[in-house]
Amino acid sequence: MPDRPSASDESTLLRWMRLEIGRINDDVVSERKRLSRLLAEEHPSSVTKGGSRYDFDRDVLLRLEQVLPGELQRRLRLPILFYFDSTVPDSFFLADEAAVQALQTLGEISSLRRMQGGRLWIAKPLVYAVMNRYPTVMQIVMG
Repeated sequence: MPDRPSASDESTLLRWMRLEIGRINDDVVSERKRLSRLLAEEHPSSVTKGGSRYDFDRDVLLRLEQVLPGELQRRLRLPILFYFDSTVPDSFFLADEAAVQALQTLGEISSLRRMQGGRLWIAKPLVYAVMNRYPTVMQIVMG
């Protein structure tokens, strides 16, 4: 078939990659809620981009409530999103100032760290360790 695009055609490959990344991101929460709102819900949950229900671990939310000041609880939207950038293979970035402040208050990152250009880069091993300590309140977004 002469009109069929080649599998090696760059535009075909990019369309396929966007489709696959979209599928990967189907499990990412689409409506991030403030911590204070989630704490008020009987069954704290939200909805993913794929339309599925996403449940938050109430015990983890209560741990955050005990440590984070009320003002930050009202600003912090969950889950905290770490973004993947294929040009930086060893790190993820945060693009949310309240998330940075929360991680600093929790002692997970240094209070000396500052966002630059709207991003704060964090090494992947540290992100994975933090996600294990606070399950359901952090997610990785493929970009």
